[in-house]
Amino acid sequence: MIDAIHRIMADDTAGDPISGLKWSRKTREKISRQLRRSGISVSPKTVGRLLKKLNFKLRVNKKQIARSKSPERNTQFVRITKMKRTFEKAGNPIVRVDTKKKEQIGQFKNSGAVLVQEPIKVNDRDFRSDSNGTAVPFGFFEPVANRGHVFVGTSHDTAHLAVTALRRWWKDDARHRYPNAKRLLILADNGGGNGSRNRMWKLKLQDQFVDYFKLPVTVCHYPPGTSKWNPIEHRLFSEISKNWKGQPLHSYELILKYIRTTKTKTGLSVKATLLRGEFPTGQKVSNQELATFRLRPAKIIPAWNYTLLPRVAKM
Repeated sequence: MIDAIHRIMADDTAGDPISGLKWSRKTREKISRQLRRSGISVSPKTVGRLLKKLNFKLRVNKKQIARSKSPERNTQFVRITKMKRTFEKAGNPIVRVDTKKKEQIGQFKNSGAVLVQEPIKVNDRDFRSDSNGTAVPFGFFEPVANRGHVFVGTSHDTAHLAVTALRRWWKDDARHRYPNAKRLLILADNGGGNGSRNRMWKLKLQDQFVDYFKLPVTVCHYPPGTSKWNPIEHRLFSEISKNWKGQPLHSYELILKYIRTTKTKTGLSVKATLLRGEFPTGQKVSNQELATFRLRPAKIIPAWNYTLLPRVAKM
């Protein structure tokens, strides 16, 4: 029954990357009806008790978001679900990507409590001038394999960082596990270095990944303001945050250690790699450069869905 609930909730679960709290668009009654269709007779009350054990709780809405919701939001979620099933059926890899909250390196306060005999002393102010650097964790998560890989940049959250991490992830890790891959599906948020309107993201993705590996890449972006529905938030980033809660992150080595030692009862494994170097901001892509892309936009919501094809035929 637990496994059946997990399958039902798979495409309708969101979560907070810091607290680990989860929520869903489905009600207990809807889940109960879907279980009965699968031959499992269970009441909505029993479903509620099981959901509580899975860390789902009833919460009231908070009036906090001061922006309108995109009318194409639900259409995009449906499209993402269909695209995932298409890639899964063909045996092609699917990866979720996102940038975790930046962390200042130094003896700064970190949210959460830790079991110690004496409180850990930290700086009384979080001035950036007192830090020893900035950590920019860019993560990859494969829900089916329950596997994560986080690349920690040392400068800025840019398209160059995102594609450099993607290239390292595929070259050093993923392509050995997917030797027969014909294409790659990336599910990403709609902003930051890998945003849907970020031309530099598409340029670097075309030049440094698609053309280099001769591997077509399809990108589907979550609608604006819905990053919490990306499983990387509540199945990877939240677990990392819980692992280092209450601990001052005073060095890159310590950050990498906490990421690598992040485990869960469901078997999550995480790799961590440091990406030193500058990834400058403010770079622009001209219309002439954009015209060289082998970019195939989707028929539905083309800004949020597109495929990049190799510019050189595969030998």
